[in-house]
Amino acid sequence: MTRFALTLEFDGTPFFGLQRQAHGPSVQQAVEEAVHATTGETVTLHAAGRTDAGVHALAMRAHVEVEKRIDPFRLMEALNHHLRPDPIAVLACEAKPDDWHARFSCIGREYLYRIANRRAQLTLDANRAWQLAQPLDAEAMHRAAQALVGRHDFTTFRSVHCQAQSPEKTLDLLSVERAGEEVHIRAAARSFLHHQVRSMVGCLALVGMGRWREEQVAEALAARDRQALGLNAPSEGLYFVRALYPDD
Repeated sequence: MTRFALTLEFDGTPFFGLQRQAHGPSVQQAVEEAVHATTGETVTLHAAGRTDAGVHALAMRAHVEVEKRIDPFRLMEALNHHLRPDPIAVLACEAKPDDWHARFSCIGREYLYRIANRRAQLTLDANRAWQLAQPLDAEAMHRAAQALVGRHDFTTFRSVHCQAQSPEKTLDLLSVERAGEEVHIRAAARSFLHHQVRSMVGCLALVGMGRWREEQVAEALAARDRQALGLNAPSEGLYFVRALYPDD
């Protein structure tokens, strides 16, 4: 039995999320079926993080265990063949020790949120960014975001369906910068609560539009109450950027 680490890129638009779902297609199901088509084996895909419906990934780390003797490059090529036409690509594949785990060995996760700050409808980036026509003050958003960095009780920014045992998380980075017509929000932490990034982005967008004072982000955090949340950003602008491991 060989444990193969996979690096996945995917467009989350047609999927009901990364994790296998009973009511619709998922990234996990597509990859597991591609492995079965390649090896004849039924496997379980383990990933560094879970993504909701419509969320994308630039480099999601995952792993599967395969009995068949196969070279990592050949496995990658075969999986990419069987994954077509689904918008999923295996960017890298390597054999790992049995004690390496895509989820439990991960020591850090990074996300990017793209806001398309323009009036014209999105064509090339439809379903790949959140469009806001009103001009955003990215500098005010960045200043407000710093109140969330560090260890806090993020109950306000946590989905009611979150299964984490504690609402406390340590946020290592939350930055906002303008890139032409786009505003990019980057978040990094060891782990995140369900909807945490999208909830933080939604409140920062309210600051950028002038509908919230900068201090209201800190006030929402201190409330520790989901009712204090101003806005939950949609899924299409969110990207899982990378997972960090001790051996990287």
